[in-house]
Parts: sequence; C-alpha cells; structure tokens
Amino acid sequence: MKIMKFGGTSVGRPERMHQVKDLITRGDESKIVVLSALSGTTNSLVSIGEALASADKALAKARIDELHAHYNQFYPLLLKSELAREKAQEIIKEHFEFLNILLRISFNEAINRDILAQGELLSTKLFHTLLEELEIPAVFLSAFDFMSIDENSEPELQKISDKLKVILAQHPDDTIFITQGFICKNHLNEVDNLKRGGSDYTASLVAAAIQATACEIWTDIDGMHNNDPRIVDKTRPIAEMSFDEAAELAYFGAKILHPASIWPAQQFNVPVKLLNTMQPEAHGTLIKADVETIGVKAIAAKDGITAIKIKSSRMLLAYGFLRKVFEIFEKYKTPIDMITTSEVAVSVTIDDLSHLDHILEELSTFCSVEIDRDQTIICIVGNMVSESKGAIQSVIDSLIEYPVRMVSFGGSRHNVSVLVDSKFKKEALQSLNQDLFTW
Repeated sequence: MKIMKFGGTSVGRPERMHQVKDLITRGDESKIVVLSALSGTTNSLVSIGEALASADKALAKARIDELHAHYNQFYPLLLKSELAREKAQEIIKEHFEFLNILLRISFNEAINRDILAQGELLSTKLFHTLLEELEIPAVFLSAFDFMSIDENSEPELQKISDKLKVILAQHPDDTIFITQGFICKNHLNEVDNLKRGGSDYTASLVAAAIQATACEIWTDIDGMHNNDPRIVDKTRPIAEMSFDEAAELAYFGAKILHPASIWPAQQFNVPVKLLNTMQPEAHGTLIKADVETIGVKAIAAKDGITAIKIKSSRMLLAYGFLRKVFEIFEKYKTPIDMITTSEVAVSVTIDDLSHLDHILEELSTFCSVEIDRDQTIICIVGNMVSESKGAIQSVIDSLIEYPVRMVSFGGSRHNVSVLVDSKFKKEALQSLNQDLFTW
C-alpha cells in the first residue's frame, strides 16, 4: 500500500480534482489518499478566526459568506448528477452552518482549531462524493479516528499505527481510502492540527505507521528544484536526494516540502516521491536513504531570521557559559537555527521572536547582547558536500561581494549555511546558482 498526498493547488479547481481522480485510479496497488484543503481555503479560515478573535463579527460574517459563495460555485462544476450535487450542497451547508454558529459563541483557541479543520473536511467529503458519482469504490476515513498528538504537540506514531491497522483490517477488499491532511486530535481529545503545511506531515506519518511502499507528495511543480525558481531564472528539478539532504532543504526554506515530513518516512525507510499533478509523467524527485552523488546539489533560503551576538569577556574561563545561554532559549521554547562561537562570544539565529524580549533580558544579566534583524539563512546542501573538492571555496567566492554575517559548517556534512542581510538574498542566490552548478 502506498500514500498519495495532494496539496491545495492539486484540488483547488474542479478539473484538478478530476485529475486527482485519474491519478489515484491508476494501477492496482492499494492507496491511502491524503488531501489538503482547496487552495485559498485555509487562508480564508485563518482570516475568519482572526476577525472573531478581535470581536469583529461583521468582518467574520463577510469572510464566511465569501468562502461559502466560492464553494457554491465549485461543486456544480465538479459534479454532474443531480443526486451528487444535492449531497455536495448538504455537505457545504452543514459546514457553513457550523461556521455561522460560531459567530454567536465566545471565541477561544479551541474554536479557532475547529474553524481551521473545516477546509480538509470539505475537500475530502466533496472528493469522496465525486468518486461515488463515478462509482469508484473508496472508503472515507476521518483523520480524527487515528491521527493524534500528545501534550507536547508531537505525533503519537505508535497509536496512529495501531488505530490505522485496525481500521484497514475492517476493509480487506477495498483499495482506495480518502482522508484529511493537517487535522488531528490532541491529548484532550479536542480538534487540533499539525500546523501549516501539515498535510505533508500527515502523509509521512501515515506512511511510517503502515510502513508503506512509498509516500507520494503531489504538488504543482515537478519535484524539488536546485534553487528557488521564484527568484532564480535557471533552475532544474533534482532527480534523487537523500533523506538528510531533503530534511536540510525543507527546514531551510524549500517550500515544496514541510520541514517535519521527512523523519517519519526516514525512520521506516519509506521512499518519498515529489511529483507534479499537472505533469504526472514527469520524473519528479525521489528521496531515499542512500544517494551516491557527490557535491553541491541544491540551495534554499529561509527569511525572517534574527541574529543574536552574545559576548562575555570572561567566557574563556566561565565553564558554564554556553549551558546558561542555551538554558534560556530552552526555557522559552525557542529553537536555534545556526550557531558560531569564538573565545569570547557566541552568535545564534532564531526565527521565532515570540519571547525575544524575555530572552534578551535574561541574557543581559551576565553578558552583552547585540541583535541583527531581517536576516536570511542561505543553505547549500549536497551529499558529502564537505568532501567535495573546492565546494566550500566556491561558496565563499560566490558571496565575496556580499557581507556575510555568519558561516556554519561542519555540524552536518550535507550542509553549509551562511547568514546574510535579507536585502542581499536575491543577488546571493543568483550568484551561487551561477557559480555552483554546471549548465
């Protein structure tokens, strides 16, 4: 059995849902199909939640009505028979009645999570209705019946596996299962989610839970490219890469893949394929355990970075200095992306500024602190990049015209990361693309 995940753009139009139908009915292998919300829906639901949070019920109502109108235009183009259209109309009516009821209830975070769940529930129910109309046998699975997270918002993989295996065993003759990405239940049995981009995470978790033959991530581009095609004109898809390479690229800005979606598949050695819904015959990108290529393979960039320079004149003799520094970041649950050290200073980068003021206040009790905002991490990734002759020198030479704030190298042999002011991002990516790849 394999997993096939389709993103919002892949199901965002009626004709694209029909393309997805064609893809999932190819071949004889059983499959679990994971769907995102229709493109634009999650953004609309976020705006509804924000309006309710600010007590602007008129704006929330307007956003609900706009989204409702979109779905009322969508389903007649998706379905042909009167019976199927009536069912779709009832599905849509039910979910938007729920959203309208929330206008009369005091808003809280649990309600907001309920709001955000509506997108995936709508897309999967409408798609399942399409399959029913076409008499394509398929089982509708609610992610709430098996997808769960613990009190730390971490997926409970063993529980997911146990529950899924019981459910699948109840349908021994079925070969197509439809479920939702992103949504789950938390440790309080409340509706929750895996955060933005979480449908990829769902697919990888399900693949790991059932030890699938493959986890296919279908999007609107033909695999992971070796640079950002929105910024750099000349890019190309990467045919193969290792789990470690893909994880580095996803974490440091490659938008095609959710950063957390690699490790579950990697744990159980499930190959991940990045494929294009609009060009299904394209090779795409295969991510697997071992890839034998040497040298620089791809570049990604992560914006919204703040660099913090922490300096102590007594650092060399203060054996607990680094421990004290990291304990502060741990206390405020703020991950660090990059780190460099010298005898008297340490520099780190973060992208979560929620607790920056508290962090700076505590650090300033035993050292001096400087911050640089609006920074970008550029990550250069390749299998065995540290053993590729001249690779590091080529990176440095390519950036000779741009001030480099930090360089991180050696922590991973798949990654060289540099920190630059975000205003140099475009030029730096273009220079690296020209110098590091042979065209």
